[in-house]
Amino acid sequence: METINYNHIKKLILGLFFLFSCSSLTAQEHQEETAKEEEFNITEMIMHHIGDSHNFHILDWDGHPLSLSLPIILWTDNGLVTFMSSEFHHDEKGTVVVEKGDQRFTLFHGKIYYANDTKNSKGEYITLDSENHPENLKVIDLSITKNVFSMFLSMIVLITLFLAAARSYKKSNNNMPSGIAKFIEPIIIFIRDEVAIPNIGEHKYKKYMPFLLTIFFFIWLNNIFGLIPFFPFSSNLSGNIGFTFTLALLTFIITTVVAKKNYWKHIFWMPGLPVPMKIFLAPIEFIGMFVKPIALMIRLFANITAGHVIVLSLISLIFILKTVWISPASVIFTVFISVIEILVVAIQAYIFTMLSALYFGQALEDEH
Repeated sequence: METINYNHIKKLILGLFFLFSCSSLTAQEHQEETAKEEEFNITEMIMHHIGDSHNFHILDWDGHPLSLSLPIILWTDNGLVTFMSSEFHHDEKGTVVVEKGDQRFTLFHGKIYYANDTKNSKGEYITLDSENHPENLKVIDLSITKNVFSMFLSMIVLITLFLAAARSYKKSNNNMPSGIAKFIEPIIIFIRDEVAIPNIGEHKYKKYMPFLLTIFFFIWLNNIFGLIPFFPFSSNLSGNIGFTFTLALLTFIITTVVAKKNYWKHIFWMPGLPVPMKIFLAPIEFIGMFVKPIALMIRLFANITAGHVIVLSLISLIFILKTVWISPASVIFTVFISVIEILVVAIQAYIFTMLSALYFGQALEDEH
């Protein structure tokens, strides 16, 4: 059995330390030289990463961005216009114009506008007001953005998984799950036994199970996609207020449509209370009808967005403090928060599903 040569290990450790020290000093000198050229803007970086985009940025190679272009679909004054986002040449500052027919378009901070005929002093084909907001007319944008691509991808993944689970049950002689069904079945049973039945009722829950299961898996899967930092994932769909608004609106519509007489009585004429108190509570309960879906929308949006912002902020500490010595702490805390985020994405999907079931149960409650 060979003995360990500790002298060689010591020399290796000292060599690595010396190399790391030299590289850090070189990096600091380079930072001092380039600090005057461009100041790191953490807000701009974070907003760029958590926002939607017309392309999938993969990496930068030799100072040039490599990305996957997505289709641009615009409804303009002259009808439908389509082209690929690569025609903007990765520009989002309004300095590149795409001409289609007699119409000119430019991309400014993720939004597509009609471009001016001439550029301003900064090279932008955009007119800005005193608060730096564009005055140009917006185009109706129906493009396949990064979030839309992620939504379609999650739909394909979910359909594939559930069809595979259904086939496994069909092939089974004793109706026992196999393959992916072994993973999906416990989750479905959990949603049924711990979410749907307790909140909606044992005799009414089946009608609402498809919706509850769909929003749970859809939110959960898209949240997981947001944690994966490379193509074809890396989108922040649940961090888009339009996405969470749509889900909350569906819950509100279903609640309002299926609501029984007892539900409306508790809103407009609370039983068991004096008449003055009924009159006082009626507007509060009516406003509460709309507050519930708004809270549902903001809760999912804010929690997912906050997680991404924290992770990006911790990574940015290296550039803010302009030293590599902070990198170990930055990496450790980033990994720690990322592990917590794995739990948070499932919890947020569960909370949205549970509250939706709770609202359905309140609307379906019979009069005692």
